[in-house]
Amino acid sequence: MNQRHSARAAVFSAGSWGTAVAKILADAGTSVIVHARRDEIADAINTQHRNPGYFPDIELPAALTATTDPAAALAGADFLVLSIPAQSLRTSLAAWAPHIGPDTVIVSLMKGIEQSSHLRASQIITEVTGVSANRVAVLSGPNLAREIMDGQPAAATVACADEDAAHRFQKACHTGYFRPYTSTDVTGCELGGAVKNVIALAVGIATGMGLGDNATAMLITRGLAETTRLAVAMGANPATLAGLSGTGDLVATCSSPLSRNRTFGTHLGKGLSVEEATAATRQTTEGVKSAEAILALARAHDVEMPITEVISALLHEKVTLNEAAAALMQRPPKPER
Repeated sequence: MNQRHSARAAVFSAGSWGTAVAKILADAGTSVIVHARRDEIADAINTQHRNPGYFPDIELPAALTATTDPAAALAGADFLVLSIPAQSLRTSLAAWAPHIGPDTVIVSLMKGIEQSSHLRASQIITEVTGVSANRVAVLSGPNLAREIMDGQPAAATVACADEDAAHRFQKACHTGYFRPYTSTDVTGCELGGAVKNVIALAVGIATGMGLGDNATAMLITRGLAETTRLAVAMGANPATLAGLSGTGDLVATCSSPLSRNRTFGTHLGKGLSVEEATAATRQTTEGVKSAEAILALARAHDVEMPITEVISALLHEKVTLNEAAAALMQRPPKPER
């Protein structure tokens, strides 16, 4: 049984991953309030202890409550946990920023790169709110929301420049089924989480085209190589990319049919257009939105990222499926390392 403690978390918002992390926090003994955009979702969480928009079959902890009022959600919060699409972070956070307390630690769950600025979520948070980097943390790892909601075992990395802040959030989300580790490598954790979505699109495409497990293994392995190259060029520790927020997240997202990025890629591999795949997937697919921004970062740091380059071209209809596959296989041979 978890020991109760006094930490209070506000989770914005009530999507699939936000709901899953809110459940983790509540199960860990943290006081949790979820900010929902719609009254009916907040009411259902408060009265039925369920989120009908995402997990209608899962009962949420009775202590978990919800509101549509951002000021009420943030009042006295030790942690603001952000789980919204990366491309809407700047606008949404600007509206919420006046309600953030002077000591609140802001925790990003987002795994995308802003298209317009090519900034990571933690950078946008410090830019919009003016808070110190010591108050911005990242939670990242192989965490499929459905499995978390079912109480299946999982682990993740809590990264923050301030080790004490990372340890405090670690304590706030440590349960019998969810094991958080700490790190100070925010850059590595964020890039691992963002780039793996693009690699998962590639794996999904290969699956949709009927290619085999050898192709999947190749894409995962070489995808990790290009992710690591970019992360190290941007100041990350290469060991981070071998950990939960790198290899772990990459393997889970590329391997599971629960992954929305892999699913989106599978639709593309079967011949659907980007618009048709978007309609079929029905949820935010960060890899689609971030691919071009990640490629821009690679070019700015003179890093070669062939898989990301091909996926970006495919998403913008500059190449066909067959041309994309050929482009990856016809690259000149070179040493693996």
